[in-house]
Amino acid sequence: MTRISPLRRLTAATSTLALAAATLVGITVLATPASAHGAVTDPPTRIYGCWERWSSAHTNPAMATQDPACWAAWQANPNAMWNWNGIFKEGAAGRHEQSVPDGKLCSADNPIYAAADVPGPWKTIAKPYDFPLTLTDPSNHGADYLKIYVTKQGYDATTERLAWSDLELVKTTGRYAPSSPYVTDVSIPRDRTGHHVLFTIWQASHLDQPYYQCSDIQLGGGTTPTPTPTPTPTATPTPTVTPTATPTPTATPTPTPTGAGGCTASYAKHGEWGGGFSGEVKVTAGTAAITGWRVSLTWPDGQRVTNIWNAGATSSGSTTTASNLTYNGRLAASASTTFGFNGSWSGSNGSPALACTAL
Repeated sequence: MTRISPLRRLTAATSTLALAAATLVGITVLATPASAHGAVTDPPTRIYGCWERWSSAHTNPAMATQDPACWAAWQANPNAMWNWNGIFKEGAAGRHEQSVPDGKLCSADNPIYAAADVPGPWKTIAKPYDFPLTLTDPSNHGADYLKIYVTKQGYDATTERLAWSDLELVKTTGRYAPSSPYVTDVSIPRDRTGHHVLFTIWQASHLDQPYYQCSDIQLGGGTTPTPTPTPTPTATPTPTVTPTATPTPTATPTPTPTGAGGCTASYAKHGEWGGGFSGEVKVTAGTAAITGWRVSLTWPDGQRVTNIWNAGATSSGSTTTASNLTYNGRLAASASTTFGFNGSWSGSNGSPALACTAL
């Protein structure tokens, strides 16, 4: 049974009531087009895959170790998981690279889906070099085209945010009539091996409403993560829809000086809305490899970190202390990793003072 997004139910109900009321008073109403909803379901997008694997057990703590990237995404914003079919940005006018900035391709520059942009151990699905891609469009709005890209060899999805320069275009399709699903054959260059990101732009036909989709695939017979064991279902609360926040420009990263500990940390704010914000810290090893790290963030304006991904954290007074997890503590010389978080603020939202210690 297909879950109907609460947003779509509300939109449909509102349109029906408005049309009925207008008819009673003899007014002709031209209904506003409903928003299209859909996603690449094979290979699954990051958000759709997390919803598909864990929607019936999204409070199961086993997810934190079995599927840590999805655990972080569910913790960051569970409403984004229920609304997996809404990763779009309107009004691009075909200028996709100018509309969606580097580092925010997997979220379509929408802070509701910001967790999809965070590097980490995203589950992959093994694919041959030639395979069919399936895009599911329950609203049947058609497609002007699909543009399908794959990351270049050397890109590391576990440590790097996706940028346009990381991608190679492998296919552009023609139009699709409004009849879901849309299926097209994809051929990947044979020099790609290991974990890669398949990036799809779906230009919906009913509006200037392109969807931006990141799917994690494994190529060339490399090691694929062990499939997630079937989780024990728990009661699922009724989801609510969080209003889309208005992103603010990314803050200039604030570096910390290199210390004797052998690592540095820099901070960037990726979005801000009424009472909340999202941020990211980049940890970089010094001239020697390290086996672990710890970063303290001292907040100037009473901010609080409410949830965090790709790190463990404790708070004391105005300081949040973040530590590596098992999969991102070891860094080669000059190598980097990132962790992200959501937080709350009031009044002012200045950048924290950072200190990085290698363990």
